[in-house]
Amino acid sequence: MHTFPYLVVLLCIPLFGAGLVGLVGLRAPQAARVLALAATALELVFAVALLVAFKTHVGTFQFESTHTWMAPLGISFSLGVDGISLFLVLLTALIVPIVILGTSVGEKATGYLAWLLLLQGASVASFVSLDLMLFFFAFELTLVPSYFLIVKYGHERRAYAATKFFVMTFLGSAFLLVGILVLAFQHQNQTGVLTFSLAALQHTTLSSGLAVWLSLAFLVAFGVKAPIFPLHTWSPTTYREAPEGGSMVLSAILAKLGTYGILRFNLTLFPHASKTLAPLVLTLAAIGVLYGAITASGQHDMKRLIAYSSLAQVGFIILGTFSFSPQGLTGAVTMMVNHGIITAAFFMLIGWIAQRRGSFDTAVLKGLQGPVPVLAGVFTVTMLASIGLPGLNGFVGEFLVLIGTFTTHRWWAVVATTGVVVAAMYLLWNYQQVFHGKADAETETMHDLTTKERLTIAPLLALIVLLGVYPKFMLDRIEPSVHRELAGITAAAPATAIQTHHVTFTSPVGGAR
Repeated sequence: MHTFPYLVVLLCIPLFGAGLVGLVGLRAPQAARVLALAATALELVFAVALLVAFKTHVGTFQFESTHTWMAPLGISFSLGVDGISLFLVLLTALIVPIVILGTSVGEKATGYLAWLLLLQGASVASFVSLDLMLFFFAFELTLVPSYFLIVKYGHERRAYAATKFFVMTFLGSAFLLVGILVLAFQHQNQTGVLTFSLAALQHTTLSSGLAVWLSLAFLVAFGVKAPIFPLHTWSPTTYREAPEGGSMVLSAILAKLGTYGILRFNLTLFPHASKTLAPLVLTLAAIGVLYGAITASGQHDMKRLIAYSSLAQVGFIILGTFSFSPQGLTGAVTMMVNHGIITAAFFMLIGWIAQRRGSFDTAVLKGLQGPVPVLAGVFTVTMLASIGLPGLNGFVGEFLVLIGTFTTHRWWAVVATTGVVVAAMYLLWNYQQVFHGKADAETETMHDLTTKERLTIAPLLALIVLLGVYPKFMLDRIEPSVHRELAGITAAAPATAIQTHHVTFTSPVGGAR
């Protein structure tokens, strides 16, 4: 039994840090930056300590901490982490200090830093909440700092992008709130106890029709956040107009709140409904893979290209989630983490290019390989990871998702595989446009990555290589929780056996029914 409250500490550090940065920064902006870096560094230290203390072959929740919060309303302060959420917490702890080190918004940095810390705290709270109302509060809280990061520090159309992002995600969250309340009241009618505990609510008896409607309500909220086709329309504009640090956080962390929410709550609370909706969701995911890849091929703006590429990658994550196979679910979780690392590196590199050349447009950016060879080399590694080159981290999750989906839903896997081919085409074409060719006079004067920039992106580059060469470190911690999740799903509905290399599992999606 763990006595140290790792999760409580991981929540408190960024939240208190945000308040302290806001107060100190009013008089000493430089001190605010030091405080923000100190807070995020401390957060990363405790996140690594959590990883070290985490028991590898245990699929249940660890480091659980439950306290009475709003007893009359049935809301508790309940936290826990398993192999599915562990690496998402680590990702959140890693990305924010890299954002602070690698991006800048000039003299208005105090608010920027405070909002980043608040966003980090709310994101961690979302990943470790085991009470649905606590999760909802944290999930909603992420909207506030995200909005201000975009509207105050973004590019030309930042007000439009921030408003569209806020309205769409807020409306999606309304469906989530209604779904949570209906589920909790249904549980109260059956047991006489009002609670929002995930462990209690997953045993609520629901009619098949009600379960499907509630599952759809959750899917809409999480689908907007992820985003999933066709609920993605906010993402290209928002990723484009957000400051580069905002784009990194939006794509690497906030998007994972959506995919994580589907895996954690839809599959746990509505296993039979998830089986019923699987053909629809898989179809939308496959369309998202193809649509994202094809649309990315026609983009001249590098940030919009990565936004559409992310839509395709989210499609893969959803395919793995609704494959209901051990390989697919493990691949989905692995892709969440690896996609976050890759997109964070992409947006940081694109931001550095724009700082030097003043544009995100591939028509302006030509021949960068000559004047900035180190930047070109780092961009190449990141691009190859996104394509899914074996030996880099993008390959592992993508391969597991395709194998797992092919086992249970063959044709959706075949369709999605074409997205891999298209992704290789548009990313290589984009690289050729930007880094090859003859550089103009202004491009020739560009300077390569500074020592600080190289050290800032080094952790992301190291993880791209290490998690590609040795994915076992992640998989050993993810798989037990995936197996537990599948066991709960198969226990809740009639199943068809699926043979895997670990153990015989049963899938509730043996066919579309």
